[in-house]
Amino acid sequence: MRIVPRWALFTSGCAPLLLIGGWAIAASLMPAYDPSTQTISVLGSSGASGFWVMNGAFLALGLCHLLTAWGLRAAAAAGRVALGGGGLAAFAVVLLPAPSSGGSLRHGAVAVVGFALLALWPVLAVDGDEGTPWALRPAPSIAATALMAVGGAWFLFEMTRHGAAGVAERVVTFAQSLWPFVVVTSCLSHSRGREGNARNR
Repeated sequence: MRIVPRWALFTSGCAPLLLIGGWAIAASLMPAYDPSTQTISVLGSSGASGFWVMNGAFLALGLCHLLTAWGLRAAAAAGRVALGGGGLAAFAVVLLPAPSSGGSLRHGAVAVVGFALLALWPVLAVDGDEGTPWALRPAPSIAATALMAVGGAWFLFEMTRHGAAGVAERVVTFAQSLWPFVVVTSCLSHSRGREGNARNR
C-alpha cells in the first residue's frame, strides 16, 4: 500500500476548522445575518462586511483539499482527482461570489459542481486491494457519499421552502470537509498497525 505522508493529517485536519472559523467570524461581522436561514455564500457575497474573512476561508479550504488529494496516495486516483476538483471549486466560488442581493447562476453552478465532487470522492477513492484502510473500503465510502447526498437533498428542500437552509448547508459542508481527515487518519493508523506487526515478527 502506498504511504500517506503525515503532513496530510495537518492539511485535512485544518479544513473543517478553517471552514467553521471562517463562517463564525464572518457572521459576527454581520449583525443582521441569520445563520439558520441564510447560506454561507451570503457571508462571502460582494459587499458583505465579512467578505474577506469568508473568502479567505474558502481559499484556505480549497488549498487544504488540493494538498490532501496530492498526499493521499493510498486512495484511488479518481477519488484524489475529485477531491482536488472540490478544492478548485472552492477557488472558483471566491472568483465568482454571489451578488449582494438575488442569486447568481455562475456562482450556483460552481457551488453545485464543488458539492458533487466532494460528495462523490469517497466512493471514487475506494481501493479494492487486500488490507485497505477501513475508510477506503466500499461500505464506509458508500455510506459517506450517501449521507452527503441526503444532506444535499435536505439543503435543497430547505431552500425551496425558505426554511433552515443555513443549518442544512453547514451540516453537509462540515461533513464534506471532515471526511478527508477521517480517511487520512484511517490510512496513517493502518500504516502504524502494519509497521507494528512487521516489528513483532
